[in-house]
Amino acid sequence: MHPILGRIIVNLVLCLICFIAYSSQIFIIWPWYGREVSVDLLILLVPFNLLVGMLLWNYFLTVSTDPGGVPDDWKPDTTEDGYEVKKLTGKPRYCRFCEKPKPPRAHHCKECKRCILRMDHHCPWVNNCVGHFNYGHFIRFLFYVDLACSYHLAMVTSRVRSAWGVRVWDEPSASELIFMILNYVTCVPVLLSVGGFSIYHLISLLRNTTTIEGWEKDKAATMVRRGKIREVQFPYNLGRRRNLESILGANPWLWCWPTVTPGTGLKYDLAENEDTTTIWPPEDPDAREYDDNDDDGAGQFELPESPWTYENGALNPSLQPYNSELHTSALQRRHKRQNPQAQSNLNTDEHVYESSESESSYQEFPRKRRGSEGYEVRPVDRNEMLRRYLEEIGEAPGRYHRYIPQPESNSEDDGLPLDQSPILAH
Repeated sequence: MHPILGRIIVNLVLCLICFIAYSSQIFIIWPWYGREVSVDLLILLVPFNLLVGMLLWNYFLTVSTDPGGVPDDWKPDTTEDGYEVKKLTGKPRYCRFCEKPKPPRAHHCKECKRCILRMDHHCPWVNNCVGHFNYGHFIRFLFYVDLACSYHLAMVTSRVRSAWGVRVWDEPSASELIFMILNYVTCVPVLLSVGGFSIYHLISLLRNTTTIEGWEKDKAATMVRRGKIREVQFPYNLGRRRNLESILGANPWLWCWPTVTPGTGLKYDLAENEDTTTIWPPEDPDAREYDDNDDDGAGQFELPESPWTYENGALNPSLQPYNSELHTSALQRRHKRQNPQAQSNLNTDEHVYESSESESSYQEFPRKRRGSEGYEVRPVDRNEMLRRYLEEIGEAPGRYHRYIPQPESNSEDDGLPLDQSPILAH
């Protein structure tokens, strides 16, 4: 996404939040209370404005906080006992785009053009990646959006219910009716969409799973159902309490207050009963995937320079040319098996002549190789096809112009050898 477009989206989100938050207070609640400050008005609006303030604060932190990147001098300590990357993959992860080692749970973001620590997703509504250091702010932002929208709808609905009474002085004006409708039109879709999104991320938080890891778990579950692999335990699920503490902090009283996410994002705790032989994410045994985890770049697929290749650039060991010489010898052997008596009566000089003639004719056609992806065949006309067919069956081109089938006969000529047949005599 272009940086200017991202800033425009962020400003539009801010305008939507401010419209829902302040138009309802200025054009609906304030006239309802007679445009005078009172204790009842403060009791109604102060909690709402606190929720809006926390919403805007966490939104600002989500947009402005760096989700976390891989330091230039960082290298995995594979000699450390119990190092999680060594347990899960057997070797350090490597990003071929950044050309540097990749910590666990980090992924390369194409929008940010770098690896993000504990990457969850790239959110266009905040113009930033949601990663290790701003995921807690993102969760709190969703939480306060749900609370503020629910409070807003309850407040506006109370004003609508009061307008249904018989009191004439309490009837809303035309501008109040318009802003009531606009507030419902804007607030209800936001609450439904963000509410569903919040439920998804709350479940992911309780399981200590990111959005990308959720896709990996779905793929692993599909392979388990199909019987391709055995069931593999997700290694980062520490229990609900520890999962919440890994993002929101160890003090439950500060979970709703903006705090820095614990840890460096370069190393994560594993489940206590985690199997050291577990590989996450599990690989599909039926498909060879080229990922970016190989430090030598061997897993990266590259198009070879020549189309006659085998696997990743090497030649097929069983690749043999299918040229005119081999084809001619094969035709001679087949003709000898099909017509042993006629072959025995052929003249040696004539045999050599026919062989050399057919060999020279077949040299004109393109070659093909067995075991390759395919071969190119040039188009030929009907006369050329007829000439090739006559050469294959051992006849001289131009000797017969058309084929006239002979009627069936029960004469004694049917038992004569092929070279003494009266049909061939003509």
